[in-house]
Amino acid sequence: MNIQDNRGSMRRASPTRQSDSLPLPTQIAPGRPFSAKYWTSASLDKTMSETLVKLRYRYWPDHIVGEILSKRWTETAIPVAVLIAVIWFLAQAIPGYFSGGQIIETLREGGEIGLIVLGLSLVIMVGGIDLSVGSMFAICNFVALLLIQLLDLPMGLVIVGTMAVGALLGGFNGVLIGYLKLRAFLTTLITLIIFRAIYDILILRYSTDIAAELPHSAVWDFIGAGDAFGLPFAAILLGFLAVGGHFFLSRLRHGWHVMAIGGSRRAAHNAGIAVRRTVALTYVASGVLTAMSASLFASRLGTLGGDVGQGLEVTVLTAAILGGISLGGGKGSVTKALVGTFVVLLVTNGLTALSAPGGLTKMVLAGTLLVAATFDIRWNRNRQRFINSVYVSPTYLALPPSPACGPDTGTVWQLNDKLRDVEVIGLGQVEGPEDIILDSKDNLYCGSRFGDIMRFRAPDYKEVEVFAHIGGTPLGMAFDKDENLYVCVAGMGLYRVTPSREVQKVTDETNRRWNSIVDDSRLRLADDLDIAPDGRVFFSEASIRYEMSSHMLDVLEARGNGRIVCWDPATNKTKTMLSGLHFPNGISIAPDGQSLFFALTTGCSVMRYWFDGPRKGQVAPVLENLPGYPDNINLASDGNYWLALVGLRSPTLDLANRMPGFRKRMTRRLPVDEWMFPQINNGCVLKFTPEGEILETLWDEHKLNHPMITSMREHKGSLFLGGLVNNRIGRYTLPKEQADPGFVQYQHRWGTKA
Repeated sequence: MNIQDNRGSMRRASPTRQSDSLPLPTQIAPGRPFSAKYWTSASLDKTMSETLVKLRYRYWPDHIVGEILSKRWTETAIPVAVLIAVIWFLAQAIPGYFSGGQIIETLREGGEIGLIVLGLSLVIMVGGIDLSVGSMFAICNFVALLLIQLLDLPMGLVIVGTMAVGALLGGFNGVLIGYLKLRAFLTTLITLIIFRAIYDILILRYSTDIAAELPHSAVWDFIGAGDAFGLPFAAILLGFLAVGGHFFLSRLRHGWHVMAIGGSRRAAHNAGIAVRRTVALTYVASGVLTAMSASLFASRLGTLGGDVGQGLEVTVLTAAILGGISLGGGKGSVTKALVGTFVVLLVTNGLTALSAPGGLTKMVLAGTLLVAATFDIRWNRNRQRFINSVYVSPTYLALPPSPACGPDTGTVWQLNDKLRDVEVIGLGQVEGPEDIILDSKDNLYCGSRFGDIMRFRAPDYKEVEVFAHIGGTPLGMAFDKDENLYVCVAGMGLYRVTPSREVQKVTDETNRRWNSIVDDSRLRLADDLDIAPDGRVFFSEASIRYEMSSHMLDVLEARGNGRIVCWDPATNKTKTMLSGLHFPNGISIAPDGQSLFFALTTGCSVMRYWFDGPRKGQVAPVLENLPGYPDNINLASDGNYWLALVGLRSPTLDLANRMPGFRKRMTRRLPVDEWMFPQINNGCVLKFTPEGEILETLWDEHKLNHPMITSMREHKGSLFLGGLVNNRIGRYTLPKEQADPGFVQYQHRWGTKA
């Protein structure tokens, strides 16, 4: 199936030239050598060297490191580690620091500061910054005390009024930055000064009057000092809003818009996102959260000192950056904001408990902010570069010398020109018909790289139409007994098209292995399929790491990232049956209905797997050491099987498979069109028995008519040919003595014949 075309590459290898390198040990399966009878000292040294290479690239965890670092949760792991280290240090340095009462107070303060950190984090994620949060906090604290103590308003109006003032102040920043496009840093630095001046004027006028009155509200007292379920109200409120914030950022469209704008405002604008409005609203949200924090603070302390909110912007900014909120925008999470909040809170409270001078606390905060900002900039700049250097990690793969395929070899593999005169169907009307299939009415179906299932109407196949639009790249196909067309769709999973052309998703995920570092629950590259007599659908997934667009990386890795998956219609469950396979491809149910044949493309072999019966769970080789890379497998009218070879091996590429370091350097230093690829310009179809005997081969020796073959279907005396990079379908008329003119694969599979 997915071997990339290399026509035009300057590094194409000859398909017939034999290797002059030292022989390798005979093998019973790709990558599994056993002892040979005779060794020369040179071959022994070579074997020992290759053994070391094999062990190094199989067990040294390059790909594990790359896979782990590519996970989003690893960005949170560092702040969490810092939090654990701070907790351990304080527990050792201050005996009894984490007593029950101290934990409650830490959670109460954390609830207040955490709300401001959440708001500021949202602003940073959208690509901005807000240095005025300390001054906004002071004004909102004043408003809350004014409304509750001096004006004696009902509690509901106090809370709403305070939040309205916070929204107004945040909205002022939002209009200037979002709509007028002023610089966020300079704008909020100016509003910090303006808001602080307003606060100073207000407390000078009203502080004495407010201090002379005391609130008479049990609810107000509960907000400031009350507990529920053993937790402070502030911590409960923070937890509730944190859950909502996580849902907003990870599940809702407007949260995705925030991340998109932070990543690239121009791209977000071109995508139709309301950039100005969204930016302005994040500042409004930050103001509202700051007002909520100020209400909690006012109800707890009830103070109007001139230092309220001073330096708060440094504290919350340090918490956000230390937690992992990227200053560049477009990255962040609620969890990171919370972790950073409690790291900063524990550090500042710990320094206070150690009787550290106030100036030292400020210096520690400023130094922490500097270190966190430096790490954020350097890490984001180099993290992806490092991941790219280790993520693609080829391993050692040794194959025996390829069988000779030259025109004068006299073997079953000898090149011939039987496919030279195949009839061409739909030239220029299809693109990338990886698999083809025919229904009971002789209509011909194929996929298109544009996401369509195309149908050519019988009998002359001149009329073509879009049978169904799926969206992804259709690969393997099979009809069930009700003439539903099942399709493996790259990047999407297993789909079904009903006779009425309705497209239905069957499954796009399977069970996840507990010990897998890859998120292998999602189906990334569903490939080929067949349907068992009881209706179960068995299909291959070529790779659990790479998508269709980068599948050649999996071929070059040769690490065994593929698997065989089964979907059971009786339970609507999907289960992984086999894993760790080298690019599994074609699937075909065996005559016993209890086993199936599958191709290992990079392993150059065909295997048989028993999913039922007395041999359930066993795997045995059927064809080994093929001269090319096997693709789809389909039933023949005489009970044997057809197999497509998508490309030919070469001594150069076989040698490269034993040199993982060379392949890794190739992927990093050369553009993809200069990589070493299989030679795919010699189309080949072979027929084999269930026992593994090669009966015949069909070649297009001169590469004129049907150069690439990924699939074939026998139907009423003809063999229809598909190819992933072709713009046509081929039709080869089988000799009368070799074909059953009444054979219709769809009907034969389900117990009837035409």
